[in-house]
Amino acid sequence: MRSVALPAGVVEYDDRGAGPVVVLLHGLLMDHTLWDRVLPLLPQEFRYVRPVLPLGAHRRPMNPGADLTLRGQARLVADFLDELGLEDVTLVHADWGGALFLTAHGWDRRVARQVILPCEAFENFPPGLPGTMVSLAARLPGGFQLAARQLRLRPLRRLPVLLGQMARRPLPDDLVRRWTEPLLRDARIRRDLLAYCRSPFDKPELVRHTEALARFTGDALVLWSPDNRVMPPAHGRRLADLLPAGRYAEVPGAYVLSMLDEPEAVAREIGRFLTSAPASPPPSP
Repeated sequence: MRSVALPAGVVEYDDRGAGPVVVLLHGLLMDHTLWDRVLPLLPQEFRYVRPVLPLGAHRRPMNPGADLTLRGQARLVADFLDELGLEDVTLVHADWGGALFLTAHGWDRRVARQVILPCEAFENFPPGLPGTMVSLAARLPGGFQLAARQLRLRPLRRLPVLLGQMARRPLPDDLVRRWTEPLLRDARIRRDLLAYCRSPFDKPELVRHTEALARFTGDALVLWSPDNRVMPPAHGRRLADLLPAGRYAEVPGAYVLSMLDEPEAVAREIGRFLTSAPASPPPSP
């Protein structure tokens, strides 16, 4: 793993390949290994960068007092692209929707294309039953440790309030242990996650910030899973319609974490998008 110092703290990242840059993001209580099944199946002529965002499974605590709210996390993604000098990036969103707001904040100058898998959008922050559980854990003393221990028990993590609605296929024990170990080990990691979970989630503002994607004129693929119960299927088509150069595709049979449920299908659709000719720019009004 490599690392880069940002204003919020040191961020680790995996970096492999050469060519046009693809940045693969992840969600809450996950890290870059979310993409391990898909990465070997993607076109080899690209550079794939996978940052570990400070969303609870990171191993390097952020600086004390760092802004890790929803806005601060989006700023961190922009800072990451800036610090690495990445240009014409294809930004891939999964589960966590905060980086959708780069356009709303005017921080998307390094982003040329986007791929949006099932993720938070519009008013759906935090999302569904799993989001409710995370919000509850953030309010209870020792709540994060309790939730992490429950996730490590296979029968419990299949419950709808944990990961049962996130992945159709059971997640491997070693993957879940990796994702929960930092939270159990380090109070500073819990502090970072708490800073995010206590973000103000103003529903009208979230909708406005999502709808700002109408100003993003680069190519975009919305790759949704219509069978999931956490990220509304209607949001996928709504996002595709919102984006001026948006296109829509589905991964049937998968839940939110389609890259774990159906890695071949996800790799095929993303690979097709990456290697396709750019769409014609929308006509001027």
